[in-house]
Amino acid sequence: MSAEITLFVNPTAGSGRAAHAAQPAASALREAGLSVRTVVGGDAPDALARLRTAVREGTGAVIAVGGDGMVSLALQALAGTLVPLGVVAVGTGNDFARAMGLPVREPARAGRLAAEALKEGRVREIDLGRVAVAGDGAGGEDGAGARDGAGGTWYGTVLCSGFDSRVNDRGNRMRLPLGRFKYDLAMALELAAFRPFPYRITLDGGRVLETEATLVAVGNGSSYGGGMRICADAVPDDGLFDVVVVGDCSRTTLLKVFPRVYKGTHLDHPKVTVHRAAKVTLEAAGITAYADGEPLGPLPVTAQCVPAALRLLT
Repeated sequence: MSAEITLFVNPTAGSGRAAHAAQPAASALREAGLSVRTVVGGDAPDALARLRTAVREGTGAVIAVGGDGMVSLALQALAGTLVPLGVVAVGTGNDFARAMGLPVREPARAGRLAAEALKEGRVREIDLGRVAVAGDGAGGEDGAGARDGAGGTWYGTVLCSGFDSRVNDRGNRMRLPLGRFKYDLAMALELAAFRPFPYRITLDGGRVLETEATLVAVGNGSSYGGGMRICADAVPDDGLFDVVVVGDCSRTTLLKVFPRVYKGTHLDHPKVTVHRAAKVTLEAAGITAYADGEPLGPLPVTAQCVPAALRLLT
């Protein structure tokens, strides 16, 4: 293993927390005798291009400092390689770190954990989802910068579609209010116009479900949206997705069920079904797919669970 470690930093994550968090993380790595190189891009495609260069040149590991968006970028460069990923989670949601049992908003501790894992060779192989969007074979807000050349976008936690993605769509279009209040307002507005969506869901290329659904989530990890455990029972190293289908709820039922998502107890509700599959195709008109919180593009999309696609420092 190369002694040089790449610190992949998003200076804007968590309202600037990542820039400050990089310092104690780098100190922990250097105290362990590791050489640290920092990669910061001008924007997401530039950052990813720089990270891919570091991986090609033989970095010993990549430590992503930021939130789920930074981890998502790192996955595009590291999936399918032998270069391990460490995470210093200091973003807003931090669902990837939470699902993997890694420290959240504890940069010094996360840096020490990564350094110890490197010294001891402590690596966990986890699955990743790989998504193809109809029409171009790949997706993501970052365009070509987020694609891996062979077509497709990698994700580590949850691919979502339906009511939750409509809330994201609306929130992303709104300039005001700022912060979390914007998405609270977007949710209220989407509830006012709420209706279930007709889905066609194909599991493992065979079984087809045609159903009215409020939302469909395809989980490699358990949570999204900063701790909403939509796929609460998902295991990231079993070779299968948990496909959670929330059926044709009324507004009243949705308002009752949605708060239960934070504890994962919604899975017991009669309107919720869970399927397990290694390959899932979702089709529905007028719905955008999001994965790891990033927009992929309109349905249809096909997600494949790729076993042991990432080496994670734990």
